[in-house]
Amino acid sequence: MEHGAWGRGTEVRMAKFRFQDLRIWQSAIEIADQLFDIADDLEQRKLYRFADQIRGAGMSMSNNIAEGSGSYSKREFGRFLNIARRSTFENANVVLLLERRRLLSKEHANKLLDDLELLCRQISSFRSTLR
Repeated sequence: MEHGAWGRGTEVRMAKFRFQDLRIWQSAIEIADQLFDIADDLEQRKLYRFADQIRGAGMSMSNNIAEGSGSYSKREFGRFLNIARRSTFENANVVLLLERRRLLSKEHANKLLDDLELLCRQISSFRSTLR
């Protein structure tokens, strides 16, 4: 007898949310993974404020895409996408600062900046389809 997501039966089923199928969310979560790795390294260097900032900004992109996808209206979803897009700028600023302070290599910073710029364009493009 199967009992679904609770795992008492032979099959464990995991809930799936709409945002998980969105390419913009997938890109945002991949970038967030990279930013979390940087934050872990910053913590090892006892740079806790930098680590906290980059984690928060990193989560903001995917969190706002996810939260917005649960909206009842396209207009409301668009507002959340705007916040997610602005978070890409915040992350770009943090990456530039980390590179400037020599806490991140130029190559790593450039790769992240390219990824963030692409995500920004993807969010803008996706948002334009909501109208």
